[in-house]
Amino acid sequence: MDKTALFSLTYGLYVVGSMDGDRPVGCIINTCFQVTCEPPTLAISLNKNNYTLEVIQKTQQYSLSVVAENTDPSIIGQFGFYSSRDTDKYSDYGFTENAGTPLVNGDFCGRLILEAIKFVDCGTHVIVIGQLKDAIAGKGTPMTYSYYHRVIKGKAPKNAPTYVAEEPKAQEGTKQKFRCNLCGYEAEFEGDIPDDFKCPICQAGKNMFSKVE
Repeated sequence: MDKTALFSLTYGLYVVGSMDGDRPVGCIINTCFQVTCEPPTLAISLNKNNYTLEVIQKTQQYSLSVVAENTDPSIIGQFGFYSSRDTDKYSDYGFTENAGTPLVNGDFCGRLILEAIKFVDCGTHVIVIGQLKDAIAGKGTPMTYSYYHRVIKGKAPKNAPTYVAEEPKAQEGTKQKFRCNLCGYEAEFEGDIPDDFKCPICQAGKNMFSKVE
């Protein structure tokens, strides 16, 4: 079986948000599609390890922010590579509340407010089916998963349904390649990585990078 055939499927990037009492939680997902037209019903997929899923199962309410190509890439790192169990993911950006759900501040293509009506167990992941309660138009071009990998050079978190472990690649030429141990972002430098360098995806410092041999 050649699983690389799955790479031709199209995906986007979305910030899912919900309220754990008075505390906003959230995560990045790459799977969302509209199921029906009337009433507008959508399906998203979340890993069972995601704390955001636990909160949605309790509250039945969640928001969906469609990531744009001009969305601050650090939002992807913050919401994709940390856990809401022990991290306030909204602290650097702030949020507004809509119908009891959090919307992280920033540039997005659009915002959706949904009510969960069904949960489908799919092994490692759960499909959440929700009915649309409100929609807010945004601006920009939706960021596809291909754009995220090709242009931003980001990697899939281990909780993502598209995660594939990669083998280190040999470095050619005079530049040295470094890989972020947290999110997988790769950067090249002549000589050692600068002391003040931070990962543009997850904001990790130099100590979180390893040489790619």
